[in-house]
Amino acid sequence: MINFSKNNLIGDPSPYLTQHKNNPVHWQTWSKETLQQAKKNSKPILLSIGYASCHWCHVMAHESFEDKETADLMNKFFINIKVDREERPDLDFVFQSSFQLFNQSGGGWPLTMFLDENGVPFMGGTYFPKDSKNGIPAFKEVLQKVHEAYQSQKLNIIKQKDLIIKNLDLKKNSVLNQDLEAILDISLNYLDPEKGGYKGAPKFPTFNLFETLLYFYNTTKNKKYLEPVSLLLKQLCSKGIYDHVEGGISRYTVDDSWIVPHFEKMLYDNTQFILLLSKYCKINNEKYFKEKLEQTIEFLRAEFLNKDKLLGSAYDADSEGEEGKYYVYNFDEIKDIDKISEYFQVSVTGNWENKNILVEKIKPPKKILEKLLEIRKKRKKPFFDDKSQLDLNCLWVSSLISAHEILPEKKYLFLAENFFKVIEEKYLKKNIQHSYSKDIVFLEDYAFLINALNDLFDKTMNFKYKDYAKKLCNEVFLKFYINEKNIFQKNQKNKNDIFFKPIDISDNTIPNGNAIMLINLIRLGMINEAKILSNSLNGYINIYKSHMMTALRACDYFNNINSGKSCNEQGCVIDVKKKD
Repeated sequence: MINFSKNNLIGDPSPYLTQHKNNPVHWQTWSKETLQQAKKNSKPILLSIGYASCHWCHVMAHESFEDKETADLMNKFFINIKVDREERPDLDFVFQSSFQLFNQSGGGWPLTMFLDENGVPFMGGTYFPKDSKNGIPAFKEVLQKVHEAYQSQKLNIIKQKDLIIKNLDLKKNSVLNQDLEAILDISLNYLDPEKGGYKGAPKFPTFNLFETLLYFYNTTKNKKYLEPVSLLLKQLCSKGIYDHVEGGISRYTVDDSWIVPHFEKMLYDNTQFILLLSKYCKINNEKYFKEKLEQTIEFLRAEFLNKDKLLGSAYDADSEGEEGKYYVYNFDEIKDIDKISEYFQVSVTGNWENKNILVEKIKPPKKILEKLLEIRKKRKKPFFDDKSQLDLNCLWVSSLISAHEILPEKKYLFLAENFFKVIEEKYLKKNIQHSYSKDIVFLEDYAFLINALNDLFDKTMNFKYKDYAKKLCNEVFLKFYINEKNIFQKNQKNKNDIFFKPIDISDNTIPNGNAIMLINLIRLGMINEAKILSNSLNGYINIYKSHMMTALRACDYFNNINSGKSCNEQGCVIDVKKKD
């Protein structure tokens, strides 16, 4: 019997939930029992979604969830549920979509949603401050007003369920084929021709778009698709978003020049960075890019490895209570490093809060990086979320295989096979699961696992990998495929515990699962199944366009294969140009 009058996060394996185990809030996990408790007591739910390395999640936790007065209000008025978005991406997807529906703007983390007693959302926000500022109401004020609204309008709120589901349900038309390049060209108009990436700030790398641009360059040889990729990678490799000392990129920058990062480092960003950079190196194989590629791979190998011999999820932006403290330098710390200003933009006043975020002028010699690392190693490292996620570890395997083509002497294919052996032992021979829970697995886990198997087969010609991939494809159809819609559901059909069936066709932090499954089906020669899925995705692309970049190249890949062209998932022609 669960005692709902206390914080029940103690003992939970999630690093994010563990961070909240001592809050005075009576936090619960998302479960059938918790949802039943809300219904039984006719009490609304406060749902808080975040992740372990999220800076603003920490801020809201310190300001509100550790504050007894705020916690007392939360406990009095709501059933409080805390969710790790990386454990339950299906919940995050549904409630981020709900937030966007209610607020007509993009969401983010922490996500703070209010649900009725049946688990259906009726309002929400992201970060709420302890005290009102910048036009955002104080969190305690929000709690009081939501409580009053629910008490006075409960029946009307509960009646909204069908309308909410109708608005969340994806629209689709009957288009089976269309000019995919024309849709891609719309995205080109939003790119920054001088600084790279999308115009404005904050700057996210948005790898899904640039992977698709590179694919279309390889298919068409039109340089308008290659130039944005070249510019982006030059910026990512030289500016402050890149960690020049240890390797790897941060999640995004707050400015429009890629200089001031939000310092958290995510596995999903860095594996996609490796994939894009290695594919780009097939076209422009400069030593500079190869060195950044190797440095990032070696950083992940050394610093992301967890106790399961897989890769964990992320490094925090903060250490010792300060954002970026581990990464930035006071001028006095580095002024005596010989010729430091020849290689990096550094100054007495710095470029961020009187400190220096390293921005590269020219590639520095190893001895300078060693001195910078020596200074850094005296500091406390940021918190590491060591949670294994199956989809991201499969992306890591694929990124190693891609990098092997550029750096064969590093034996990254051998490393990829060794990592896959761990995946095989932990998941394929036991239980395929996303992270901690044996009962939870998502379309993306299967999609990226099959994708990695296809990559392994292509490079080794070991039919064990292809046999695994075909077997898993059959499982995907059984567990996730909705016949009446010709699309895959995000979570398992028979284990959905959300008010709404989540069908996800858009790219997010990683490429879309339905789009990757289309690519998988084509590579496995399952052309009839691929045709049905391609037709289905075309119907969504016609409406949602720029949100579906991976689906765009997946559908084009299908069209090329179906018309008899000699193509692969990277395009129809790979233009290899060697440079020293």
